[in-house]
Amino acid sequence: MKTSLRKTTDRGSRADAGITGVSASIMKKRTTHTKHRSSVGPSSLVSQLKQSIIGCRIRHGWKEGNSPVTHWKGTILDQVPVNPSLYLIKYDGFDCVYGLELDKDERISALEVLPDRVATSQTCDAHLADMMSSKAVKHLFETEDGSKDEWRGMTLARVPVMNTGFYITYEEDPVLYMYQLLDDYKEGDLRIMPYSIDSLPVQRERGEVVDFLVGKRVECARQDGSGRKGMIIHQVKVKPSICFIKFDDDFYIYVYDLVKAF
Repeated sequence: MKTSLRKTTDRGSRADAGITGVSASIMKKRTTHTKHRSSVGPSSLVSQLKQSIIGCRIRHGWKEGNSPVTHWKGTILDQVPVNPSLYLIKYDGFDCVYGLELDKDERISALEVLPDRVATSQTCDAHLADMMSSKAVKHLFETEDGSKDEWRGMTLARVPVMNTGFYITYEEDPVLYMYQLLDDYKEGDLRIMPYSIDSLPVQRERGEVVDFLVGKRVECARQDGSGRKGMIIHQVKVKPSICFIKFDDDFYIYVYDLVKAF
């Protein structure tokens, strides 16, 4: 198991917030991630985005404010149906999934779709992969001193373009990550808890979140009174109250249970 790229020094530095606009009880704190808010100018290859680039490799520059241009390379994991300009991207060397409007974000420059596509593994254990989906887990990461750091979270779904890739989120850091979890499970670094989100009841109760929230706008009220707005871009099929949210002022994808904290 490789060392986690997640930073923990700033854990809890942000205040809890609540969502308005849908029935919700809590939004959790998030930690600082290894990928800093960096920079990208208008794309010169917008026409390529009209074709499907899911599974393609890309590279581009990124410029934010007065910061120098930085350069990024990554893989397109998915395109968001309710906002076709928004792509989910896994950048090389970083574990969290980013959401960017590749043809609209003026911070992006020199966007290039590379000829190579992500390789699809032919040796995936399909039965094991299906068994690991939608599970509450304990995920172990190796720290710098060689000890293991335990993170509680949930596997959410397999990544369509990667047989061994899984979307996952964590209780103390509710943003979307992507890891190759099959090897972690076989090596004992991923432990499935005795309960899972697909075993939880899904009967409808008064005030419970409905199935059709994708595309709905939400508003988050921070503890300091400021607000932020975003959109629900995905609901987990086996537990529709668990949603992926993309806020307008952020490029992380947040994962929240709109009924209760998981």
